[in-house]
Amino acid sequence: MTTTSEPTTAGAPARPAPRRAPRPAPRPAPRTLLSEDLLARVHARAAEHDRDGSFPHDDLADLVAAGYLTAFVPEDLGGAGLTLEEVAREQVRLAAAAPATALAVNMHLVVTGLAAHLVAHGDESVLFVLREAAAGEVFAFANSEAGNDLVMFGSRTRAERQPDGGYRYTGTKIFTTLSPVWTRLATFGLDDADPDAPRLVHGVVAREDGGTTSRDDWDALGMRATASASTVLDGALARPERVYRSLPPGPSADPFVFALFAVFEVLLAAVYTGIGRRALELGVAAARRRTSLKAGGRTYDQDPDIRWRIADAALAQDGAELQLLALARDVDEDADHGARWFAQLVGLKVRATETARTVVDGAIRVAGGGSYRAADELARLYRDVLAGMFHPSDDESAHATVATSLLGPPRG
Repeated sequence: MTTTSEPTTAGAPARPAPRRAPRPAPRPAPRTLLSEDLLARVHARAAEHDRDGSFPHDDLADLVAAGYLTAFVPEDLGGAGLTLEEVAREQVRLAAAAPATALAVNMHLVVTGLAAHLVAHGDESVLFVLREAAAGEVFAFANSEAGNDLVMFGSRTRAERQPDGGYRYTGTKIFTTLSPVWTRLATFGLDDADPDAPRLVHGVVAREDGGTTSRDDWDALGMRATASASTVLDGALARPERVYRSLPPGPSADPFVFALFAVFEVLLAAVYTGIGRRALELGVAAARRRTSLKAGGRTYDQDPDIRWRIADAALAQDGAELQLLALARDVDEDADHGARWFAQLVGLKVRATETARTVVDGAIRVAGGGSYRAADELARLYRDVLAGMFHPSDDESAHATVATSLLGPPRG
């Protein structure tokens, strides 16, 4: 057996001979809405908002001015018409600057992104979402409920049909990000008026119509600026034109479910991938800055153990970024993953959030004790990245989905 070492930067492998077949036309460069100046301003404010647990109204104003809240809105409706891959790239950049701001705006982007996906596939039931986003409405997402591990496939919230076809919702939703600023709330509840045919009814309520109260109960370990307060729905009204789905409880093949999972999981993965990117940058900076008395004052970037740790974090981070963009592109291009689609989506979320935790941990080990100070940026990223384990799909649910995609449903 012959063994060879991997090439280093001092000796690159020989390139293969060029192919005779013509290369395909290059893909257009991704469009961007977030300037470096905007990202610098957002980053400069992140520590203050984290310390105070305050909502970043100033960040949101900058994002609105940049047209970011209409990123998914088609150009013919007044938006930027970005693809999921393009928005995922932007969310990575925004999260590297301010994770809580990125996670907050993520919820608006999920609602508008799933609407854009459905409309592009001929379903105009959610076209109103894109029109209202273009008019300046801010959407939030209120689905999670305490003690409801069915998540999207069941609900403790009551949905009562009104004579005109609208619905009133009564219940409590937790983790309602953007709670101080949303003007439209996408939510759902259970209509069990017919016990033999219960339905999960999805709709959008408007804040000005009343029936909603945001509790002042968000004081979290990390992601403190998202303002993810609980929302009490007390007969909150979704008008008939804003009721867009009525589905039986449990998993569904309805295109809405796929669009929701695809956009939610991809954009969530983008936020945590952005945290990993920033943590790696901070780790590299720390290695170049710190010096070792034991090594005669040399910087730690010359220490083989530190170099290995940085490389290990970079290996993980590079893989996270590549898989994120590849799967986002597959959604945009309607790739055929068949029965494996949901496994791919939940797998992306789990891998992205776990990879980000690994990269942040590695960067902290490189940076040393200084990163243990509460005011240090790496300490903030360490707290922020922990939130990833709580978002759907959680580790247990994702493993069940992947196992079913390969082995079929469990028997008995």
